Amino acid sequence: MADGPIDGQQSSETSTRNGIMALEQAYTGVQNSLKDVESTRFNLASNYMGSDGGRYGQLLRQWEDQVEVILKNLQDMIDKLNQSLAEHGKVQGSSNDSIDSAYSNSQAAFDALTG
Repeated sequence: MADGPIDGQQSSETSTRNGIMALEQAYTGVQNSLKDVESTRFNLASNYMGSDGGRYGQLLRQWEDQVEVILKNLQDMIDKLNQSLAEHGKVQGSSNDSIDSAYSNSQAAFDALTG
């Protein structure tokens, strides 16, 4: 029975790490989609000047704004799970530096788009 709490702690740690990895993958996928949308919007702006093209560009900008919120929320969840691991004396669950860098790059691209 002495193994019960240890097994539970290990299971909890494994679940938390799996959650972190899933969130990181989601973050990367969303960020890649954002890049695709930005590219589409740039192509649209340079090749299609009609009013419907302008409205489509507005829709894409709105989507980009919403994606930034999603990315921030994913990052917050990753940070909280990493904090949970750290508070329980575990080694950091993921590379926050690479995630922060990716988020900063995404934010810089978004800022450049919005002027």
